[in-house]
Amino acid sequence: MNNMDMNWKKIAMSFLLAAGLPLARNAQAQTTYEEMEQLTVNEQITTVITASEPVRFVDISTDKVAGDQPIDNIIRLKPKESGHEDGEILAIVTIVTERYRTQYALIYTTRMKEAVTDKEILLQERNAYNNPAVSMSTADMTHHARRIWNSPAKIRNVATKAHRMVMRLNNIYSVGDYFFIDFSIENKTNIRFDIDEIRIKLTDKKLAKATNAQTIELTPALVLEPGKTFRHGYRNVIVVKKMTFPNDKLLTIEMTEKQISGRNISLNIDYEDILAADSFHADLLEEE
Repeated sequence: MNNMDMNWKKIAMSFLLAAGLPLARNAQAQTTYEEMEQLTVNEQITTVITASEPVRFVDISTDKVAGDQPIDNIIRLKPKESGHEDGEILAIVTIVTERYRTQYALIYTTRMKEAVTDKEILLQERNAYNNPAVSMSTADMTHHARRIWNSPAKIRNVATKAHRMVMRLNNIYSVGDYFFIDFSIENKTNIRFDIDEIRIKLTDKKLAKATNAQTIELTPALVLEPGKTFRHGYRNVIVVKKMTFPNDKLLTIEMTEKQISGRNISLNIDYEDILAADSFHADLLEEE
């Protein structure tokens, strides 16, 4: 190589660096299956992959592998049939969560003892990903809800009494695209309440007089406390997507008991109370 060639290379390199072009990163941005984490699989073994947060999307690149998602953060994989050679690449599986994505190459093994049964997605295997479908991650949502759950009640005048129980609205906070609704129940009986389900819906204020009453079921983005039974006291935070609704509607939280003749209690929240929701700030969670 002559001096002129070397000088041109130096000039070109200086230009690229000055322009801020990520030379090394471009070389590393592409990944082949040989560079991926490899999981050995066998048709007699179910491979379970556990993510640290809810999985939003899974892609299996071929139909040689069957997969499902039994719960939010668990993926199950298994080759559909035998007859493959040792070391054969059956598929690439791509897992996208709320904040990262991960890829694994699935390698066939004829030896069952070599097949991976349990795989946790490690920190170094996660590629940060800004998921446009997720405005707030479950981890952040849970963090805010826990702070609210531990905060003093600031709403004193919204409550319902039934079956010697009192259901109260404690707080409503607005965080990003969501409402955080904090409520509690005081059970004044000695009979334990076994929760069947908690539902949240929009109902008509004058349901009895309405000729075409309509109830709209809402799906919570998060229910903080998973507990299914309580004896004297209960508190929870439900997170719902922000919404507007007409003044003739109520936002209703309903809790029913498991038994056939079980109790139920519901709390009606007026639109004015929703409009009065505070924007979340740590200072608001301190007692005034």
